[in-house]
Amino acid sequence: MADLFWLTRAQIRRIAPYFPLSHGVPRVDDQRVVSGILHVIRNGLRWRDAPAAYGPHKTLYNRFVRWSRLGVFNRIFAGLAGRAGEPERLMIDATHLKAHRTAASLLKKGMFPRRIGRTKGGLNSKLHAVCDGKGRPVVLLLTEGQMSDHRGAALMLSSLPRAKELLGDKGYDSNRFREALVERGIAPCIPSSKSRKVPLPYDKALYRQRHRIENMFGRLKDWRRIAMRYDRCAHTFMSAICLAATVLFWINER
Repeated sequence: MADLFWLTRAQIRRIAPYFPLSHGVPRVDDQRVVSGILHVIRNGLRWRDAPAAYGPHKTLYNRFVRWSRLGVFNRIFAGLAGRAGEPERLMIDATHLKAHRTAASLLKKGMFPRRIGRTKGGLNSKLHAVCDGKGRPVVLLLTEGQMSDHRGAALMLSSLPRAKELLGDKGYDSNRFREALVERGIAPCIPSSKSRKVPLPYDKALYRQRHRIENMFGRLKDWRRIAMRYDRCAHTFMSAICLAATVLFWINER
């Protein structure tokens, strides 16, 4: 029992407002089921290998899939991150998440895209993220592995919270992105790429703080079903990422 993952009653109360209402027969204990889902994601287990202490594995799997389709776990992450208020500083980056062969089967015509692409490293997905100054994720986006950092940043631009400055590496150096940030009142702290003939100045001391978003990715990848994608559907994999981010960075916030 000591190795099992359990949410506390206080933690369940923090996320319970985002749970869908139960109709008809009351749901199985939310604390036990959600804790079991988290245990599977953290330890990279097959659903059938979930410890018996969490109840039938089919209950865990069905709840995870059903709530993923409803966007419950995405709303939990967005809701808790949004309640933290406007950050003074933002950081942006992206990382690849390798796709296991069970997640990379051929996509049937008419099905929703799985957000799996091919790069030099093989089949993978790409997680784009924006963090606050403390290294806590506030915006997450899942795309195909071959999507550029700059394109991912453009897709997240409208979701950025108000902030004074944004830190990013050379992959985000473009006039269009810089101008879009300035229009939103955000000062870019981005080193110039090699293709820029006249390098633009940036605060090197401030830029050193960008390691916090890299640390964030490292902590997410400690959860084995995040570091290696086993989920075929993009919405279930994104739900796993949102759950891990919530537990690691937001659920214990006061």
